Amino acid sequence: MAMTSLAKASLCRSLAALLPALALAVTAAVFAPADAQQPNKKGAQAAVPTAVDPGAEGVWIEHTGRGAVEIAPCAAIAAATGGAPPPPAAAAPDAPKPNLCGRIVWLQNPNDEKGRPLIDDLNKNAAKRGAPICGLQIIGDMKPQADGSWDKGWIYDPEKGSAFDLELRLRNPETLQVKGYLGIKLLSETYVWRRAKQAPPKCGA
Repeated sequence: MAMTSLAKASLCRSLAALLPALALAVTAAVFAPADAQQPNKKGAQAAVPTAVDPGAEGVWIEHTGRGAVEIAPCAAIAAATGGAPPPPAAAAPDAPKPNLCGRIVWLQNPNDEKGRPLIDDLNKNAAKRGAPICGLQIIGDMKPQADGSWDKGWIYDPEKGSAFDLELRLRNPETLQVKGYLGIKLLSETYVWRRAKQAPPKCGA
């Protein structure tokens, strides 16, 4: 159907009115700040807090479930067992990891059959006999290794009065592989400790 002169005139007037608005909208879109042109993704760019990996540090329930061992930098363990206070924490982010030590902080049965606190009476070093088992340092001088483990330290078994070489290795954030050995790891015993879900009451508490 042929468009009448009246219709053509009406269309031209409508286009004339619309074009300035379109030009203004295009100009605004082209020169708008880049972030204003992006779709609104609420929370997409929000910083996600990074959890601090404690590594082997923490309180662990040993494999029998009858005791708990706190593993921490050796300076902190020394302070907790009556040694020198720990030095100030290193501020440098690339500071080397400290050696780790450990002490017994909880026992399911801390007393003997006579109700007396258990003591280290089997120690081959006579000068160390008589120390309370609860609170006793049993892990020492664990050195961080390139593969993420800790090795070349020692663990003391108060039930045998003997010390062994030790390797610690995280299987996952909640389980710790504890390998005691004598010189070579072919002669070893391996146990799994589990991170305490709640800190048990510590010795003397």
